[in-house]
Amino acid sequence: MKRIKSREDYRLFVDSDRRSLGLTSKRNWCMLNEVLVFQIRLRRLELALNCSKNPIRLLIRRYLYRRTSIRLGFSISPNTIGPGLSIAHRGAIVVNGGARIGANCRLHVGVNIGTEAGKADSAPTIGDNCYIGPGAKIFGSITIGAGSVIGANAVV
Repeated sequence: MKRIKSREDYRLFVDSDRRSLGLTSKRNWCMLNEVLVFQIRLRRLELALNCSKNPIRLLIRRYLYRRTSIRLGFSISPNTIGPGLSIAHRGAIVVNGGARIGANCRLHVGVNIGTEAGKADSAPTIGDNCYIGPGAKIFGSITIGAGSVIGANAVV
């Protein structure tokens, strides 16, 4: 899975996220779409974690990310999802820090991607271009191939 390692990678991730949400114009999209604001703050935190040596910047990025995360109901660990993330709308979404999700994936409300009970290192790996429907639960050290569709309320 690709990670943000430079400002150019950051711009690529944010632009991919914006396009995957169906926002073609760069004007005023931040003020109108709170999910994109969350995704931008997630990507800024990833940039700070991977590249910044400034502890104050990292602290500010964590605070802004956490505040937006709580307001929208998202619990998504940094550096787990590739570019082109599409979150359908606000609501409870949980992604464990050990999970790896590829590019251009769509997550809906009620999705939970976590580890097997009692095993911190057995999180799922999900390929590119996947659709994860509302209420889907994905647990354990499994691999879901690229282009897969996981239906609503499925338990994998």
